[in-house]
Amino acid sequence: MGNRAGSQDLIELGNRIRDRRNEISMSQEKVAEQAGISANTVSRIEGGQSAMSIEIFIKMVQILGVDANELLGVSGQTKEDGQCRKMFCRIRHLKQSEQTVVLQTMEALVDGLRQCR
Repeated sequence: MGNRAGSQDLIELGNRIRDRRNEISMSQEKVAEQAGISANTVSRIEGGQSAMSIEIFIKMVQILGVDANELLGVSGQTKEDGQCRKMFCRIRHLKQSEQTVVLQTMEALVDGLRQCR
């Protein structure tokens, strides 16, 4: 029974990693390259077939631009916090010139909203 619980936890963790990777449009190969592991290992982690070391977990958190608690399925943040974090991560994966445009647009929108109050 303990193995099933552990296996289920690995499957759920793998699903969250896969979902996040897809969300930021990153390939398994790119994640593997940045983490210093094989694409096959990434596939096994996402499939819940392989556990990872704490070092690889930390790299995954950094590569995917996500909070460790979110990957672990522990949520201490509000829905709005999560939305802001996801948007920030999406922006972070844009080219520098595109980031500048997005941030300037967001500043203009926020300024406009404050003036409407």
